[in-house]
Amino acid sequence: MNKNALILLRGLPGSGKSTLAKFLSEDGKYPVLSIDSYFTDPVTGIYKFDPYSNHIAYKQCEDQTKSKMTNGHSKIFVDNTFTLEWEMEPYFKLAAEMNYLLFVLTVENRHGNGNVHEIPNHQLRKMAEKYKVQLMPDHHL
Repeated sequence: MNKNALILLRGLPGSGKSTLAKFLSEDGKYPVLSIDSYFTDPVTGIYKFDPYSNHIAYKQCEDQTKSKMTNGHSKIFVDNTFTLEWEMEPYFKLAAEMNYLLFVLTVENRHGNGNVHEIPNHQLRKMAEKYKVQLMPDHHL
């Protein structure tokens, strides 16, 4: 059995994706990648989102994931909202191409915490409405 795994952690902002990814990565033993890193200053840790650069952030995260796979990391975590199916597709393809097991974990905000990005509740509701969970492959339905 293949021992390499790509684990996508998805959920709304504030659900705990980054916290869970850090925990599962054993505090950095395994890489954790995120679109948020593009918008976070590595020195100050300050997050500043720029919607006009979002496509660049997505591409950078995909490229970093492929690089970690090429370097043979046995576990790679990617934490993003992944509210829409197309956002996960490049990772599905990478996992298939690089022979990695693929896991998609949905993180729920059962703890009631807010999100660090200060996204207002009305925007979170819009994101939640678009969010789809696939419990079975389409061809089984």
